[in-house]
Amino acid sequence: MKITPALPSDLDQLLAFREEASAWLSKLGSDQWSRPYPADRLLATIEAGTVFMVRDDAVTAATITLTPEAEEGLWSSDELSEPSMFINKLTVARTYAGQNLGGRLLDWAGHRAYRSHAKWLRLDAWTTNDALQRYYLGQGFEHIRTVREGSAVNGGPRVSGWLAQRPARPAEHGFIDETPVPTPLEA
Repeated sequence: MKITPALPSDLDQLLAFREEASAWLSKLGSDQWSRPYPADRLLATIEAGTVFMVRDDAVTAATITLTPEAEEGLWSSDELSEPSMFINKLTVARTYAGQNLGGRLLDWAGHRAYRSHAKWLRLDAWTTNDALQRYYLGQGFEHIRTVREGSAVNGGPRVSGWLAQRPARPAEHGFIDETPVPTPLEA
């Protein structure tokens, strides 16, 4: 399997991943990702070069967004002063579930963050998805805090404010990495 930057032509696949994940999560009793994600916002992240795809020959198996930009209102100014990379929208196709693709993608992201001179690999997870939170803890992330108020989108309760981090570090992820060399973060 190889990991490549997403292309604008991947937009429909990424939107379908999100719908598939939302339907699966709904069956588990979670409201995570129940609102459709705006295609124009997703396209902007693709064009910014922060979305990556895991490809198994011609099949897309998973995706992850990795960015140096934190979502507004989640991390303190002291935390933001530390060079960090932030994970978003990690999604594995249900046909590839149970193969540790998510864990390998987290290792790839941590390795890429390390190569960018980041200290931390950080994420914000759905505040009500306990299983997802346990998953990230099992992947070596440390829970920092949960932010429940001040959503940048609508000013109401924040749905994705469970904050966690782990050190950025080299890792064996097993992917053929066809992504460009990451740009070093500024200290």
